[in-house]
Amino acid sequence: MSSRLSKKKIYRIYPAFLPLLTALLGFGIGHISYTIYLPVWIVHSCLIGAAVWVLGAHHLKSTEAEKKQAVIVTLLLILPWMFFSIFFGMGPPPATAAGWVTYGTEQQVRYSILTIGGISVTAGFVLLREKLKSTGEGFYSLLGVTAILIAIPLFVMNMTFWGSYLPEASKIFAAAPAARRPDWFLPIREHFGTISTTEINLTYLATAAFAASLKAAGWFKPAACRIYIIISFIGVVFNSLPYTVPEPWATIGYLVSVPAIPFIMPYLMGLNLLRRLGD
Repeated sequence: MSSRLSKKKIYRIYPAFLPLLTALLGFGIGHISYTIYLPVWIVHSCLIGAAVWVLGAHHLKSTEAEKKQAVIVTLLLILPWMFFSIFFGMGPPPATAAGWVTYGTEQQVRYSILTIGGISVTAGFVLLREKLKSTGEGFYSLLGVTAILIAIPLFVMNMTFWGSYLPEASKIFAAAPAARRPDWFLPIREHFGTISTTEINLTYLATAAFAASLKAAGWFKPAACRIYIIISFIGVVFNSLPYTVPEPWATIGYLVSVPAIPFIMPYLMGLNLLRRLGD
């Protein structure tokens, strides 16, 4: 009996550390060969998938439509980070035009995965809103779904800049490294910087609104919801800081603006919802 309990405890705790582990390895080790990180990622994803199945995803086999729908909502929030975890091997985006040319294909894969993940989280929030409405909570979930529906087109636009425009522009810059950047490059970069700040802030605010909704519906404990809300507003504050702020604020601002980071809390919400369903 105790062995079964300890296994379930591992299944509960292990997936929660997935984003942290990905970030530590990605920023700490940097880029490694895909021949190494791809097999590791596949094995690790299978382990996370098994844990998610045990936690509650097995209810997909249920004959109850309500349970199946609830599992789908949680998976739409959880699955993006299972795919984002491949970034541990890709490391941060290249810092030079030559790096973008060398690893251009990987960057296109990275931002394609991010785009699909963002759409998945949006769909999860939209369906979660429908579930929360059935409890009588409509205000906060409406705010949350409105914010994420405004954010996602901006997010997709931003991902196309990083995944399509920048790799192609880098080929031009790398071919003539001594040449001055075209006049149009900086304004375009600033434009997409503003788009990025806006969509990331909206995603954090959407998460805070859904945390308030889950609290009002009584699905999550108030303390957990307050943590989600506080972290979301901290994310908004630091993401809004200008690039010229001194350290360590500049580094914190950079970290909260990494495209995958705002989706950590929806991922954790999905895990908590799945645990609730499993219990």
